[in-house]
This record gives sequence, structure tokens and C-alpha cells, in this order.
Amino acid sequence: MKRVIALSLLLTAIGAGQAFAQDVRYNFDSSADFTKFKTYKWIEMKGAGQVNPLVEKQIRDTVDAELAKKGLRKVDSNDADLFVGYQAGMQKEKEFTSYSTGWGYGPGWYGGGWYGGGGGMVSGSTSTIFMGQLALDIYAQAPHTLVFRTVASKELDTEAKPEKQAKNLTKAVAKMLKNYPPEKKK
Repeated sequence: MKRVIALSLLLTAIGAGQAFAQDVRYNFDSSADFTKFKTYKWIEMKGAGQVNPLVEKQIRDTVDAELAKKGLRKVDSNDADLFVGYQAGMQKEKEFTSYSTGWGYGPGWYGGGWYGGGGGMVSGSTSTIFMGQLALDIYAQAPHTLVFRTVASKELDTEAKPEKQAKNLTKAVAKMLKNYPPEKKK
């Protein structure tokens, strides 16, 4: 019995840890020859949500560092092999939690007979959940097509301390670009 309880607690803890883990996804153009890409240039994504200049710099610096590890060199000219842009999704969601106390006003049972009051009271609370998503798009200069896209969810939290924001961003970008360049299937 103790083993069952211990196993149950362990599985619950693992599941809870995964619920708050980063969710990173990617996709790529399997016909692209990633060995030919050596340079990149930053571009602005039309219609993308704006972040403050500090977050903008953190995102670009973090991506620059990770792309340098991948052998790519940042340039300012339009003849770069790749164009890199990002989109940051910042939103707040409300969560409503309700529960019934079983006691309160309204119809119910009283002193052995039915009367018009009693039934139960519902209580609730709201809390704000910050959701942050970072999408990184990499386009080939020729023929101007998307060749790699990666998205990390739950990473941009404007309420976190700057050190925590930087740590989360660094970890997320490393995971986002873990599979860049994608391996060719043989």
C-alpha cells in the first residue's frame, strides 16, 4: 500500500513539473540545403506584437549568441543567406475557480420539512495568468521562403524579475534552436 501511495505521489509530482515546463515546437523545409546558410540578417515582422526595447534587445542578443554557436554570422547587408525575425505574444488570461460550500441561502431542507430558503453558496476567485510565446522565423534569401520555424510557449513573463526573464529566455532559445540545422534523413 505504501508503494502505491509513493508511486502515485511521484507520478503526480512529475506531471506537475511537466505542466509548467517549456513547450517548444519546430518545423522546417525538408528541401532546403541548410549547409549553404552562413550569414543572417534581422528583419522586422509585419504585424508582430511589440515588446519594450529592453526585451527586444534581450531576445536579439540571446538569439544572436545561439545562432553563433550554430556557425551563423550576423550581417547588416541584404545579401545575407537568411533573414531572421521573431514574434512575441504577450497576453493575460483570467482564470476563475469556483466551489460550493454546501451551506447558504436558497431553497432547502429545514427542521424536517421543505421551505423556500437554503441550498448552498458558490464562492470563487480569479487570478491572472501570464502567457508568453516566442516564435522565431528563418527565411532563405533565395527563393524568399520560410525554411525554419520554432515556437516556445510560456517563456515571456513580464512580471518576473530581470534575472529570471533572462534565464528563461536563454533556456528557451537554446531549446528552440536545438534542432537547427535539422538533420538530413538518409
